Amino acid sequence: MNLYIRLLLLRVLSTFRPRAGLWQTSRTPFRVMPTDLDVLGHMNNGKFLTLMDLGRLDLMLRTGMWQKLTKQGWYPVVAGQSITYRRSLNPFQKFDLYTRLVGYEGPWIYVEQQFCVGETLYAQAVVRARFLRKGGGSVDPAEVAALASEPDAGGRVPQWMVAWTAATKPPTQFHPADAV
Repeated sequence: MNLYIRLLLLRVLSTFRPRAGLWQTSRTPFRVMPTDLDVLGHMNNGKFLTLMDLGRLDLMLRTGMWQKLTKQGWYPVVAGQSITYRRSLNPFQKFDLYTRLVGYEGPWIYVEQQFCVGETLYAQAVVRARFLRKGGGSVDPAEVAALASEPDAGGRVPQWMVAWTAATKPPTQFHPADAV
């Protein structure tokens, strides 16, 4: 329920927040709520991933891309993500989630997201995503870039992100030999 309230607030408040360029970093403010906590009393690691969804939606709404994508019948999906936790976020603590589009390479679009309190980094993540068409099939990132109508100021995707993608390619078969 907490996510739905945050989603509704995000949709409403994004209309009053400054517009963002596609290659700018968006800042989405949050506060740690009691429903975000794990048994140790700090924000649950899975909640970080959920809030990252909202940060990416905030960027898409404020750039106008969400409206353009839905008009085309396209939608984003996360294909992979990696997050590093540096500090705990505690009950009722305010923090900001910074989201920026890094660029695209092959079929993948890369996004970087950082959780910060002031200038202190609490967690950092990289997300690999792609866009799908309703009814089936992938959307080429070049098509998404053309829809954006903004010059590609994102630069090249860092080599370590491309290597991460290659390193996380799943095996073609699962062998549960050691399962108990």
